[in-house]
Amino acid sequence: MAYVSQELKARLAPRVRAVLAEYGLKGTLSVHNHRTLVLTVRQGEIDFIGNYNQVAGELYAHTGQFTPAEDNLDVNPYHYEKQFDGKALEFLKKVMAVMNDGNYDNSDLQSDYFNVGWYVDISIGRWDRPYALVK
Repeated sequence: MAYVSQELKARLAPRVRAVLAEYGLKGTLSVHNHRTLVLTVRQGEIDFIGNYNQVAGELYAHTGQFTPAEDNLDVNPYHYEKQFDGKALEFLKKVMAVMNDGNYDNSDLQSDYFNVGWYVDISIGRWDRPYALVK
């Protein structure tokens, strides 16, 4: 059963802050419903939204159902490697590795059995506070 304690968050927070600082980003780390570790990137030098619109837009253009992100974005933790490139992808890979340090995934999708240490979410901005691109 997925579970994130405040102690786990406190243990991972300094390493997450170090990755944020390395890429010139500011963000907050929180726990949602005791099962999801959430990183909200609030501002920085990387144009995540423009990068996503370009890369994912090309990837999903043939479906006719792609909606470009405007001022905030929830990163899909299972498909982000296909939806971003360059510096944005480099950051996401690094911070995802830090946030999953000590995590496990023994899920079996065919039998609808989910067994993870905790879930990980990354948000670029929020619905009420857009991501601020700083140049």
